[in-house]
Amino acid sequence: MTIRLRAHHLLCLLTYIGKGYNAAFTSNFDALAKRIAGGEAIRIVAGPDDICAPLLDKGACHCRDARSRERDRLATIDIEALLGRPLATGARLALDAPVCAVLRRAFREKRIRRACRDCEWHGLCSAVAAEGYVRAMIR
Repeated sequence: MTIRLRAHHLLCLLTYIGKGYNAAFTSNFDALAKRIAGGEAIRIVAGPDDICAPLLDKGACHCRDARSRERDRLATIDIEALLGRPLATGARLALDAPVCAVLRRAFREKRIRRACRDCEWHGLCSAVAAEGYVRAMIR
């Protein structure tokens, strides 16, 4: 199978340590992180993705708002420039060790973090990156 992922969630995956909005969200993200760490492919989608799924039935879900779409746009631009390849809707990507290392280096150096501005998880992600991603679920 292929995991459907919006562009800014590629950044979230880099620092994911098992914390999230609620238990259902975290359980779902844990399972997806394990699948990705196991080599399952990612397909870029526009809008809510497999990570968003547990939040979609909530009344004021941020997954569909303009801020999330802007995060996707900024993440797409930054990651495309870094990897030198298109990341448009439908693009497939393997988050293998070499790609992950390139993304993490750029994330730690704040070269691909424009999408992270004003994110409530910014501090946590910054701490995970600063400590060398040792607690991150994806290696």
